[in-house]
Amino acid sequence: MTDGGDQSGVVYTDDRGVANQPFPADYRAQLLAFLKTYINNPVGIRSAALAEPVQRTVGGRLRYVSCLRYNARELDGSYRGVVERAVVYVDARLDRILEKADDVCAGVTYAPFPELEKLTR
Repeated sequence: MTDGGDQSGVVYTDDRGVANQPFPADYRAQLLAFLKTYINNPVGIRSAALAEPVQRTVGGRLRYVSCLRYNARELDGSYRGVVERAVVYVDARLDRILEKADDVCAGVTYAPFPELEKLTR
């Protein structure tokens, strides 16, 4: 079920109508499982860092968001540089990754995320 969305036309997943979302306790495991398919080449990732989930307003709704940085290897073996993504959780489950994470991830504190650097295909 979805609600309207924001100015960019992105449609966000509806929730139970609870303003205070539950904390995604297993966010690291959920994220690793998702990234294995999201990243074209999950082998050899460098500079992986993750911020713990914090509550932010996304699409007009309060969500837990964790911010992620990494440098993934391209299919040709080269690296494209570090990217930043915002990972949005709805009802404690990974809902989506936002590629434009600047506003949502402003001021977060990153910590090394070695599990991401150890991913295999």
